[in-house]
Amino acid sequence: MKRMWIRMMLVSIILTLSGEASGQNWPGFRGPEARGIAEGFSTPTEWDVPQGTNVLWKKPIPGMAHSSPVIWGDRMFIATAIREGESELKVGLYGSGDSVEDEGNHQFKLYCLDVNTGDVIWERTAFEGMPRVKRHPKSSHANATPMTDGEFVVVFFASEGLYCYTIEGEKVWQRDLGVLNSTAPGSPDYQWGFASSPIIHEDRVIVQCDVQNQSFLTMLDLKTGEEIWRTDRDEDSTWGTPCIDVREGRSQIICNGYKRIGGYDLETGDALWWMHGGGDVPVPTPIIAFDLIFITSAHGRQKPIYAIKPDVEGEITDDPDDGFMVWSNLKNGNYMQTPIVYGDELYCCRDDGILSCFDAKTGTMHYRERLGGGGTGFSASAVAADGKVFITSEEGDVLVLKAGPTFEVIAINSMGETCMATPAISKGTMYYRTRHHVVAIGEMSQNGTNDEAPGQ
Repeated sequence: MKRMWIRMMLVSIILTLSGEASGQNWPGFRGPEARGIAEGFSTPTEWDVPQGTNVLWKKPIPGMAHSSPVIWGDRMFIATAIREGESELKVGLYGSGDSVEDEGNHQFKLYCLDVNTGDVIWERTAFEGMPRVKRHPKSSHANATPMTDGEFVVVFFASEGLYCYTIEGEKVWQRDLGVLNSTAPGSPDYQWGFASSPIIHEDRVIVQCDVQNQSFLTMLDLKTGEEIWRTDRDEDSTWGTPCIDVREGRSQIICNGYKRIGGYDLETGDALWWMHGGGDVPVPTPIIAFDLIFITSAHGRQKPIYAIKPDVEGEITDDPDDGFMVWSNLKNGNYMQTPIVYGDELYCCRDDGILSCFDAKTGTMHYRERLGGGGTGFSASAVAADGKVFITSEEGDVLVLKAGPTFEVIAINSMGETCMATPAISKGTMYYRTRHHVVAIGEMSQNGTNDEAPGQ
């Protein structure tokens, strides 16, 4: 076990030196380790996409998808699902759970773009045909964010398959994981669409598939697609991406859930710990900071935030007397967004724009404020850089907050389109996926170029 931990630490050092942890690469959902943070470069504070202010480039992407862009070096990878005609998208705050009716054939595509210009380097059609399940009108058929390690890129189109390409666009393998039908709790006829993104760790691929019939967590070989292990989960549909925590004596995959929040041994898939409860439609990804696991959800009766010790064992509850729950808050958790820890603070933004800021170590609340006008929805997860926290509304307004325990909005910027996807950050440039485009936002110098000098 110690030898394996040393090997993983060496891999982490190599990734750091190669740029993954230095504000250069953004390899998967929410960037390195799903933390949502990219430091080392100055980032823009103000922009206006309709007016072209601080817009480096804007590239139309056909189809509709909520998956985020991912970046390695000078290449961006982005997924989409294309059909003939305009796809229905209903955003905002509402309670209807009806599925969108038959939309016909789709092309499920992966694009590789030049991050400097937005030009298409290559595109591949992974699958073409009728989607095997329907989607929520606020969802898409391409919700899962790809992931890359700089050599391979993995893209997950749920029931339409899991695919691995080289970064040059050569298909390495594909796997059919069956019909992955994510449904509303207690309403199996409501098909809402799949959203959990794949994870690449060393030479392995991990996917969490919590669906109506048989939920499972599985690990595949990155180079061959062969299954290494599969662990069944006693779980209803969930939509969150798992995270990985590697430390001396323990390496685990941590999954959000309703029946089965918990951690699984990275090498074997065996359950290490578990708990029940919270929101019955879990979406946020677990995150790690200050040697704590932060897990949140919000749907139904509870809206919990849990801060759990990573050496947790067996079944636990939200009772601090169990010894593993450091703190919890049962009223201010997130429904759609993955929270973010930046500096000493934990930021949790609900889908209705209520932002709560806590001391991450103790759970003490610093403030609770409303973003937007009260009727605005928030689905994209927050990201942070350069002393700022960026929170995007579904209407396409990006609120820039000064990081810290005091609430201060320093700018509100317009993307000019609906925005459901979490942005990526690389070398100080922010990359937003809107309803019809990918947009690169960066600080413009007087000669009209992007200054990429590291921030102070």
